[in-house]
Amino acid sequence: MRDLLLGLTRYDDLRRSTGVTNATLSGRLKDLEEAGLIARRPYQLRPERHDYVPTKKGRDIALVMQAMVQVGDKWRREESLDGPLRFVDAASGHPLRLALVDAGTDASAGTTNIRIEAGPAADDLMKWRMARGQEERRHRSGASAPQGFRP
Repeated sequence: MRDLLLGLTRYDDLRRSTGVTNATLSGRLKDLEEAGLIARRPYQLRPERHDYVPTKKGRDIALVMQAMVQVGDKWRREESLDGPLRFVDAASGHPLRLALVDAGTDASAGTTNIRIEAGPAADDLMKWRMARGQEERRHRSGASAPQGFRP
């Protein structure tokens, strides 16, 4: 998705950029297409060739990419290194960064007060993950463990 979001659309360019085998790239492109993240468009008939472009759903993945770049850049700065990508406002040229915002008030929220909760569509496996993770965090913090819990 990174390369597709950077504007690479041709199979040969994606292969060169990633260095993966044809089988791996073909499989990944098929998976992305089945997930609705990319669309395959013909650009040549003989021989038949396609390019691959992010769909609206796929373009939303750019937020995930931006978050990963932002975290990586934070740690690169700790080592006095520059980042390989920058996200900037197209009109002003000012750097952009993702931030957490309280959905009810639009106030900026810090990363230290985040709690993850199971959502309304959480299935039994997700509920187990949440409970198990809470149990592990409680254990690591030295807080009192649930009855019957033995470290």
